[in-house]
Amino acid sequence: MNARVFDAVWDTVRRRYYDPRLHGVDWRAARTTYRPQALAALDDRALYRTIGVMLDLLDDDHAGAASPAQARRQDAARTRRAIMGVVLARIDADNWRIEDVRDGSPAAEAGVQIGWVLQSVDGEAWGVDFDVEEGRQTLLAFRDETGQTREVTLVPRVMDPLPAFSVDASRPGAVVLRVEGFEAGLGRWLGERLAEIPAETDVILDLRGNAGGLLLEADAALSCFLPARQPWATRIARGGRPLTLTIMPGCGDLDGPVPNDVALLVDGASRSAAELTPAALQEAGRALVVGEHTAGAVLISQDTVLPDGGRLTLSRADYVTSGGVRLEKRGVTPDIVVARTVEDRRMGRDPVLDAAIEALNRQEMARTSASASPVAQAEGL
Repeated sequence: MNARVFDAVWDTVRRRYYDPRLHGVDWRAARTTYRPQALAALDDRALYRTIGVMLDLLDDDHAGAASPAQARRQDAARTRRAIMGVVLARIDADNWRIEDVRDGSPAAEAGVQIGWVLQSVDGEAWGVDFDVEEGRQTLLAFRDETGQTREVTLVPRVMDPLPAFSVDASRPGAVVLRVEGFEAGLGRWLGERLAEIPAETDVILDLRGNAGGLLLEADAALSCFLPARQPWATRIARGGRPLTLTIMPGCGDLDGPVPNDVALLVDGASRSAAELTPAALQEAGRALVVGEHTAGAVLISQDTVLPDGGRLTLSRADYVTSGGVRLEKRGVTPDIVVARTVEDRRMGRDPVLDAAIEALNRQEMARTSASASPVAQAEGL
């Protein structure tokens, strides 16, 4: 099975990767080096670590292999299931940073904090072969911000999934539409929500931590803010032939782009479609982008099921914005750069959102001031 999995990964990269030159990597030499290691692997942890090291040669954030256990966790993300209640971000092969802690979860009740580094689970590094099991007491070891080791015992339990899309109308004069991922149904959901928002209310699309998703839903989301048939990107596949992407009608039941002032929130974990979308709206002058520089991981990828039930994710096309900018390894630079620290998140502060609301208010005040000027009044008489 190790041989079948490794050979499937190696051959798919050779035949399907968007760059036929494989970024200059000697792929046959990679096979000679890593295949014996893969065949000698005694478990999924060792096998997928070897495959991951080989895929890292491509220097492509979209190229990766998920073990069967990882694939199961990913597939169950929007289902009712046993969870610990943390969102993890990889630091290196054996360490993961806590990016978020879910309210009311076992992790929150045990006092786990955002920013801690997960070092081990039941004495072993968190790995590709770990399944979260309901009711099984689990010992977690963390390193906190002072370098101190903290051990926490918790019991995973079944909880409802968090929604992929949500609305926050708690700020006066603004509605925040939070999008966790560009998942099926985003365009219609966004259209339905925007149809409910008065034109004088600012719209803030929160894409922080959004790892991307379906290109079709990125186009559908853009159709809420840009006119139909407007070019927004160019796709370049393995053969080198460019394909211009244009906005397709389809934002819910809206007749045309919404008139609201718009801002998008991004950070270093905004990837792929969550970079293409703000880039397109920024270039069109349709929205302010606020937050931190995005990840610069925008190649379009597709998944391939591996013989053991794992999954290979591989880039199949490159993208360039309508303005001719290649975002891969470059990312999107916000119009207003604001960082949200770990301490901000722990205390419930959101300076990025505050900055977006302030900027939209200034934009509205400038428009109002211009329309009330003596020249504007004279022209209107």
